[in-house]
Amino acid sequence: MIRFAHGEYLYLLFLLPLLLAFFWLMLRMRRNALERFVLPAMFPRLAASASNAKVLLKFSLVLVAVACLVVALANPQIGTRLEEVKQEGVDLFIALDVSTSMKAEDIKPNRLEKARLEIRNLINRLRGDRIGLVVFAGEAFTQFPLTTDYGAAYLFVDVVDSDVVPVPGTSIGSAIRRSLASFDFKEPTSKVIVIITDGENTEGDAFEAAREAAEKGVRIYAIGMGSPAGSPIPVYNASGRQVDFKRDRSGSVVVTKLDEVSLQKITDVAGGQYYRASNTQDELNEIYQELNALDKEEFGTIQFTDYEDRFQFFIAAGLLLLLFDTVLSEKRLKWLERWNVLKREEGVSA
Repeated sequence: MIRFAHGEYLYLLFLLPLLLAFFWLMLRMRRNALERFVLPAMFPRLAASASNAKVLLKFSLVLVAVACLVVALANPQIGTRLEEVKQEGVDLFIALDVSTSMKAEDIKPNRLEKARLEIRNLINRLRGDRIGLVVFAGEAFTQFPLTTDYGAAYLFVDVVDSDVVPVPGTSIGSAIRRSLASFDFKEPTSKVIVIITDGENTEGDAFEAAREAAEKGVRIYAIGMGSPAGSPIPVYNASGRQVDFKRDRSGSVVVTKLDEVSLQKITDVAGGQYYRASNTQDELNEIYQELNALDKEEFGTIQFTDYEDRFQFFIAAGLLLLLFDTVLSEKRLKWLERWNVLKREEGVSA
């Protein structure tokens, strides 16, 4: 099996027709210049040693060399063997609160950015576990389903912001139920939900949703973002400068407080644990250490082909062709003319 590690470089092969057109144009310009200097009938005498065939050969060498170097850039790879790897781990859904209150800055740089940082760090540590992300405010949406494609998961986390869910509020119950609906309970893997929120539940019944999770054997952990004392929510203009704090309809500054009591009740119901976020600690890492202690079940196998690079052969071929082009002259070879039948016949007739 053959593939190209950087197939986008193959588009450079489209330059070859341009080089061919450039070569033809240069030959025309060269011939026109000679015709202005001398009559065409005098060409064979003035340039008796010149070989048009070797000019064409030299250009062909350059053209093939360029093609080899482009293919080398694309890095052709050959699949040498097919391997099968068993996948085992836990199924983990992160339920991330993206409501406006997560923009409070009692945790630096703010609650939401600290949560995203911890999720990215967690993704970098995962080995075989499947991870999914649910974002919620007044409603919950699946940002990406369970996957072992950690690169794609990382990219999805990067685009999460407080505007991805248009419905205001904080519906923790909706986030739990959305996560439960995304699990495949036919598979025997351990299933975990990690809620990252400030805990100000304003929509739905989170405790009832937690009981539903416990009945299905799903553990719930929670990370509380913020402080019980509360913090205002800064408002920035388009240039990134803070212009005010978020205010309610009466004009009073909104203060968002961490509701630890509710989060602790949710995790107690679902057999998990509650953590309060801090500026220095990575709470998701602590949860991950606990997940590693859980029984990890096999949930499938993946097949992949082990590929080996072959770009070096094309680089060597391209450089050799360029070297040969450099040392090859445009003059005719006298010893080769002895074998030129047409040339000998012209001499005899003369």
